[in-house]
Formats: sequence, structure tokens, C-alpha cells
Amino acid sequence: PWIERTRMHCLRALSDAKIKPDQLDAVILVGGSTRMPLVRDYVRELFGCEPNISQNPDEAIALGATIQAGILSGSLRQVLLLDVTPLSLGIETFGGLMNIIIPRNTTIPAKAGEMFTNAVANQDSMLIRILQGERELAKDNWELGRIEVPFPPGPKGSARVGVQFSLDADGILKVLARDTATNQDTTLEIRGTAIDVEDERVEQMIAESVDFAFEDMNERIWTEAKLKAEELLPAVDAALAQLGDAISAEESANVLQHAAEVRRLLESADHDAKALKAATQLLDDATQTLAVLLIDRAMEESLVRRGLV
Repeated sequence: PWIERTRMHCLRALSDAKIKPDQLDAVILVGGSTRMPLVRDYVRELFGCEPNISQNPDEAIALGATIQAGILSGSLRQVLLLDVTPLSLGIETFGGLMNIIIPRNTTIPAKAGEMFTNAVANQDSMLIRILQGERELAKDNWELGRIEVPFPPGPKGSARVGVQFSLDADGILKVLARDTATNQDTTLEIRGTAIDVEDERVEQMIAESVDFAFEDMNERIWTEAKLKAEELLPAVDAALAQLGDAISAEESANVLQHAAEVRRLLESADHDAKALKAATQLLDDATQTLAVLLIDRAMEESLVRRGLV
């Protein structure tokens, strides 16, 4: 079982590097335990190639430890060993999803950011939860902290909040959130926890991300499809109410039929993301005429206000 436990780490390393086993030039074995025939057979089976045993496995480990000791003592400055983030860092987005800002295994120091907006009309602030982990859903990751960014209320999608993560060599994570309308900054400093994580906890988080990968991804796909459908339905209802008799009864009935199917799938316990996506697309296609009529009406009203017609 000890040898089998290394499988996950090997597969994860390949996944993080975005390569396949046949793209490796060689698999070099180091460490005394790699002398065991069982280990070498395992490497052949896992990577599909003959392991490279040209190096003395004991001397390789001793040499690596010596180099690290020299770096820590300051006597060896020609070699630089770069630290990396043990787990991904991100924030929770609308729908309870994990949005990664700094991916796992990013070289430290690191800086990255994204722009976000308000998901609800008349929203006057944004609560940003800083998360660490590899799961697709925010609730399954670790919360490192939270900050609240105020901004003027407005329509959905009107606010622009830039979020930047800066992780320095000492493991201090600085989170800056800026409302672009007012240029007001809100900051949070998180010390240590971003990189000083126990190996056992990191391994557990990675193992859970592998074990629940299928369920997590299905839940993410469903949530994204659900959010899109829930965004479209109110717009369709508003368009039908605004246009009234401007569209035929047949066309109105067609749109209502597609909208009813979307609502049925949203209320279903099956969480069939594929069916919901298809139904949402059909509803979107059925409302193209409504969109054209609304644009024409808006242009006509604009011309009337300007006294051009």
C-alpha cells in the first residue's frame, strides 16, 4: 500500500505539468527504496518506460540535502531553489463556486488578479471570501479570510471590482480589492497560512479533489447552467410584458413553452446540466425576434426624444 500511495502523486505531477507519460524523456530513480525490484516494476507499469537507474540513489539524496543545507546556511549562493504554492488560492464567486486566482504549484513570489462584477441589481457591496484548496465548490475549500468592498448601487453587472493576490517569498498573502468607480481600495493581509500548510493536510485536500473530481465537476457544470438559465428567464418575462401585442400569439406561446421547460428542469432533482443547457439554448433562440423588436423600439423611442421623427 505504501508504494500504491505514490500513484496519486505521480499522476498529479503529470496533470499539473499538463503532460502525458509518453512525453517524459526519462524517469530517474533516487532514494534507497528505489533499489527494490517492486518499485522499479511499478515505475515501468505506471509510466510505460524503463526507469533510469544511472544515478546512485543514496548519493543523489545526500547531495540534494547537502545543497539545501548550503543554501540555508548562506554558504552556497549559486543555486536557487524556488518555493511553490502547495494549494490553489482563489475566491468564492456567485453560485458558491471556487474561482482560482493563483493556481497550485505557482512559483513564489507570485501576483495575479481578475475583474469581477455585481451579480444582483442594487447590490451595494461585495463580500470576498479568500479560499485555499483544489475543490470546485467553495464550501469544500478552506477559508483564509474575507473582505467586503462597498460600491454605489446600480444595475446588475454595473460594478467593476478588481481583485489582486500578491504572495511574497515569506508566504504573506496580500489581497487588494478595488472598486474602479471610486478607486477605493480594501486590503487584507494573511500571514503564513498560504504556504505553511502541513503536508498531511495538503495530501488530504489533493486526495479529496481526485476522489470527488467527477461529482465536483458535475456540480460546477450544473451550477453554471443554472445561473445562466436563471439569468435568462426574468429577461424573457420582462420582454414579453413589454412587447405585449407586438408579437403574435403563436410566437408568444412558443417562447412560453420553452420557458416552462427551462423552469421544469431547474426544479427537477436530477440536476441534468446537459438537458438544461439545451433547453436554455432553445429558449434563447426562440427569443431572438423579441430582442430585435426591443432594439427597434428602443431606437424609435430615442429618435422621438430627440425630435427626429
